[in-house]
Amino acid sequence: MKLPLFPLKSVFYPGETVPLHIFEDRYKQLIADCRREALTFGIPVYINDVVSYGTEVQLVEVVNTYKSGEMDVVCVARQVFKVLSFEKQMNGKLYAGGEVEFLEMENDANDGLREEVLQKVEVLYDVMGVPFTKISPKQFNSYSLAHKMGLSFEQEYELLLMPKETDRLNFIKKHLEATTNVLSEVNRTREVIEMNGHFKNFDPLDFQDFKL
Repeated sequence: MKLPLFPLKSVFYPGETVPLHIFEDRYKQLIADCRREALTFGIPVYINDVVSYGTEVQLVEVVNTYKSGEMDVVCVARQVFKVLSFEKQMNGKLYAGGEVEFLEMENDANDGLREEVLQKVEVLYDVMGVPFTKISPKQFNSYSLAHKMGLSFEQEYELLLMPKETDRLNFIKKHLEATTNVLSEVNRTREVIEMNGHFKNFDPLDFQDFKL
């Protein structure tokens, strides 16, 4: 399938709301074409100086249009794709385009794994002192958590390429465990430092117990 392409150094997941500020002429033209022809377009992730994978998005609303022609728009992300070919200008247009192949995603995770991941999210938020609203395991997926756990850009991209929900949740679970352990140790160290800043009553050593 051929899609208009709008490369960005950002990762978007299926179902996610995508707010964009449009200011370049080529993308003003793209949004105009999307409004007129009900086109979808792709946002391939620009990473390591290449574009290989990305997410198809659909225009939902043009929120603001400025005198300069710049726009604030809202899109929704739909499917993950692999870029098969890339051309800087598509069919005489100003914007880029290319052939893409959509990945087949598998929602193969069970409720037990979902519950386990949710519990680890709650533990992390507790360590951070951030409020956590409990939700049912059936009411979330890996994509809904992906931007809320402190993943690096590279980790978010790695998650995007995983077709199986079980793999994505296990990836998130591992990250949550590692992050929680690091933050717990940081908090423990901070408590020790704060404690050592106060006067304390130490039990004096009884040197009679020492043997040379």
